[in-house]
Amino acid sequence: MENNKFYNRMGLAMRAGKVVHGDQAVLDAVRSKEAKLVVVATDASDNTRKKVADKCSHYQIPLVEYGVRDDLGAAIGKESRVVVAVTDAGFARLLTESQGKPAEVERFE
Repeated sequence: MENNKFYNRMGLAMRAGKVVHGDQAVLDAVRSKEAKLVVVATDASDNTRKKVADKCSHYQIPLVEYGVRDDLGAAIGKESRVVVAVTDAGFARLLTESQGKPAEVERFE
């Protein structure tokens, strides 16, 4: 895990009950606009990245691609996770800041 600050903040958000994980749960959180930030692992499949990116783009939810599935899962105390959503605006802002660039929705074609 290269950026401890990002993963530490992700773990803090998880302990606060502000993280949703798993494909379907994240997509549901995006649809309900409960998600404030979606993080997808860089080693996610193209299909998963496109599905999540399209959904985030449609509902105007910030999306960042960060870390690998094992690190993302370890940060929240779970098995490897490909996609997680943060449901708290404060944690979403902290995570965006700790990765060193503004959250942008990237398009995957």
